[in-house]
Amino acid sequence: MSGEWLGYVAATLTTLAFVPQALKILRSRDARSISLGMYVVFATGVCFWLAYGLYLGSWPMILSNLVTLALALMILALKLRHG
Repeated sequence: MSGEWLGYVAATLTTLAFVPQALKILRSRDARSISLGMYVVFATGVCFWLAYGLYLGSWPMILSNLVTLALALMILALKLRHG
C-alpha cells in the first residue's frame, strides 16, 4: 500500500471539519459571527490548492478541495444572506 492513503485520510478529516459550521448556519440562519474576510481568503486559497492538485494529478487533493470549496462557498453565500 502506498502512502496515498495518508492524503485521503487528511483530506477527509479537513474537509469534514467544515460540515458542522455549515449545518449550524443552515439551522440557525445566523452567520453574524462568521468572518467574511476569512472565508473569502480561505475560499481563494482552496481554489489554488485545487489548481495545484489538478496540476499534480493528486486525487486526494482534487476531491477534498472540490468538496471544501463547495462548503466554503456555501458558508460565504449564507454569510451574505444571513450575516
